[in-house]
Amino acid sequence: MVGNLIGLAGLAFGWRRSVLTWPAQLLAGAVLISVFLGGQVPGLIGKQVIVVVTAVWGWTQWNRGRRDTGEIEVRFAGWRQRAVLVLATAAGTAAVAALFNAFPKLSWNPLLDAYIFTGTLAAMYAQARGWVEFWFAWIAVDVISVPYSYAHGYVFSALTFTVYFVLVVAGLASWWTKARTVRTVPRAEGVAA
Repeated sequence: MVGNLIGLAGLAFGWRRSVLTWPAQLLAGAVLISVFLGGQVPGLIGKQVIVVVTAVWGWTQWNRGRRDTGEIEVRFAGWRQRAVLVLATAAGTAAVAALFNAFPKLSWNPLLDAYIFTGTLAAMYAQARGWVEFWFAWIAVDVISVPYSYAHGYVFSALTFTVYFVLVVAGLASWWTKARTVRTVPRAEGVAA
């Protein structure tokens, strides 16, 4: 429960584009790893390891961005960036699923575990880059994580992921509006593009 509540706080910070999202995600991931170690859920453990590692990287990215411009800027990814993100997620899912199939004790469902693991990495990478599309990546992960958590008896986690879904949709709307506003603001005359 504690890990999930910290995760909710991290989501709220991310919605507001606060750099505090990253230490909150790091702490939530560490707490949830300790919980999931007691169950046979390597996908959920792997997801939280990715959360912890990527939170450290995202934290540095957002701190650097904040120093450069004074705030965390959000934008839409380009079509090429989107294609690379989708293809890398698909390839990563296939590779991790192959690993889990080769070592069956690692996973009760190699494809779902691989999808959660790789989808989380894709979402956090996109968040660290400030891409609005990261919200869509989280939605795609939550669609699998909610029933996965219920199936393993982590009911509070599943309920939290359901609340995340609602907050993610609201965060998506906020970032979408912000990115569209930034994109449509006319540049001052004489300023290089």
